[in-house]
Amino acid sequence: MFLGKVIGSVWATKKHPALEGTKLLLVAPIDANGASAGEPFAAADTAGAGAGETVIYITASEAVIPLAADEAPVDAAIVGVVDHTHAPEDPTR
Repeated sequence: MFLGKVIGSVWATKKHPALEGTKLLLVAPIDANGASAGEPFAAADTAGAGAGETVIYITASEAVIPLAADEAPVDAAIVGVVDHTHAPEDPTR
């Protein structure tokens, strides 16, 4: 699981039938302190996330697990909305 920030929506006039009714969001990966950690990507939203929210997402073949369809063409899915994070200054503590 990874942390990301929802930075926008993806609108598709046509999409795979397995994704009908699934909201697609643009997510920017972040680290535990909220700093950028990679390039933005599209993710299927299974948690009801919205713009500006910090989310938990999964990738690769596991991304299809929270979707209703067993064979959806998805490689990233939002599985949680984060309320709060705390990262100690010394991560070894």
